[in-house]
Amino acid sequence: MSRTIQQEAQEVAAVADEQWRTRRGGVETALRTSAVWTAVTGLLAAQQAARADGDVQPLRVLDLGGGTGGLAVPLAELGHQVVVVDPSPDALASLSRRSAERGVADRVTAVQGDADSLAAIVGDRLVDLVCCHGTLEVVDDPQATLTALAGVVAPGGHLSIVAAQRLAVVLARVLAGQFTQAHQALVSEDGRWGAADPLPRRFDASTLRSMVEQTGLVVEDVHGVRLFSDLVPSALIDSDADRAALLELEAAANRHPEFAFLGQLGAAVHVLART
Repeated sequence: MSRTIQQEAQEVAAVADEQWRTRRGGVETALRTSAVWTAVTGLLAAQQAARADGDVQPLRVLDLGGGTGGLAVPLAELGHQVVVVDPSPDALASLSRRSAERGVADRVTAVQGDADSLAAIVGDRLVDLVCCHGTLEVVDDPQATLTALAGVVAPGGHLSIVAAQRLAVVLARVLAGQFTQAHQALVSEDGRWGAADPLPRRFDASTLRSMVEQTGLVVEDVHGVRLFSDLVPSALIDSDADRAALLELEAAANRHPEFAFLGQLGAAVHVLART
């Protein structure tokens, strides 16, 4: 990974995460995270239910680029064992403080490293769920990272990828009156709108699906995240009821048999794959 880019991206993401957690509740209810959280915890519950011996013991999760623990700590609170691999010592220090404050320090392991470190970190103990959320955009080699991630997923396990999506930034640039930038994001190979774009790359859903399939994993689901929420003024989603209604709308749009293409407008694309 490019340490400088990665650290800058994580610092921005950490600030945004804390702001949203404060204004909109925890990971389970925040507009930025609710849909992803529902999908991830659903996978874990399904894996536990599918165990032939009925064993509901906690599962093992690895979160690459998990930073300060926005996902890892809530998963640990559900009883799962979570390993967070991140190149930033500052982010991992924040993770350790957060996990201690929430009483789950014994279920969260912080490891400084990157995708190249995964095989050595995991060893023979493959993991039930591997998460890579908001990280694939900034690594040096996305395909190599996906291959490394797939290599540590246990039989019957899953991979969860969340990455920035191209069409969302095209629409955002149009609404901002930046038509040249919108055009550049639309046609560029990396989905960037120009040299000042803070992200090194964005993905199209079909491209990301193909990249995951190249690792040998089977893609089970591809859907957009935050289809409308980033476009709605905050004053219009100030109540729990309004946020719940918006999340329900986004879920319905993603699954609608005629309008599922709206998922491509989501700020991010979420790919779920299994071994």
